[in-house]
Amino acid sequence: MSIDVISLIENLKKSTLIAECPNCSGEFKMSKAILFDGRGKFPTKAEEKRQEMLQELKDRAADLLKRKEKATISSERTTTAVGIGKTIEKILPAHRNFDLIPSDCRFLAEPIDMIVFDGITQNKVNKITFLDVKTGAARLNNHQKQIRDAINDHNVKWRQY
Repeated sequence: MSIDVISLIENLKKSTLIAECPNCSGEFKMSKAILFDGRGKFPTKAEEKRQEMLQELKDRAADLLKRKEKATISSERTTTAVGIGKTIEKILPAHRNFDLIPSDCRFLAEPIDMIVFDGITQNKVNKITFLDVKTGAARLNNHQKQIRDAINDHNVKWRQY
């Protein structure tokens, strides 16, 4: 048995039923609401609200597209910077402004770039330096920070097997 939508709407407009707004949880009388059959023409206020909501959706879609483009550009820049950094860390000891003796340096790559055994080429290690190369706005990752902190806390040991 099918219910006639138009007569249902007419009965609700005459009723004393109370409804709750799903957005604000406020109560209102169904007889005061704009009730209509969505298959036909919308009443003026409902059409205005529909157009407002459609515009909001378009605006949000445009904003999402801008954010996606911005994220893509940022990701490409980060990828390029990381790639350049990986190359620089390998060739750094050969750079003319590198103030350490290249033959004192041992390249590790991960989690830090190199260890410098200052003086090893003269058979006298004066100090050991843990060196990480950063370019641009790059920062130490969590593992690198933990290594830095362990060194600064003198939590470094020698072990021989």
